[in-house]
Amino acid sequence: QVQLVESGGGWAQAGRSLRLSCKPSGLTFDDYAMNWYRQAPGKERELVAAITAAGDSTTYADFVKGRFTITRDNGENTLYLQMNNLTPEDTAVYYCHADSYCEPGVCYSEYWGPGTQVTVSS
Repeated sequence: QVQLVESGGGWAQAGRSLRLSCKPSGLTFDDYAMNWYRQAPGKERELVAAITAAGDSTTYADFVKGRFTITRDNGENTLYLQMNNLTPEDTAVYYCHADSYCEPGVCYSEYWGPGTQVTVSS
């Protein structure tokens, strides 16, 4: 059974930092490109950051560029999101996501974590 477990969420004052972690189990972590998404109340879920399976390429949403950093440790099967200079607009539930992918003859599903709440006060 595949599980993605996020941790590290909580409360922070504006301008401070938090680091989220995601530790999947039940899948071969270094086969999957990984993402962080977030969803604020009343808004759609949006992509925050993405990293390739090897960790050699990353992409970021414009609203976090220069503030957030996505990394992964394939030896420890862990995904991270370092969030610096937080603002109240970063308040959301943050989700760890494993991308679906296909190899010749077989496709592997995407997976979501249950999410972790991040609340930033001004």
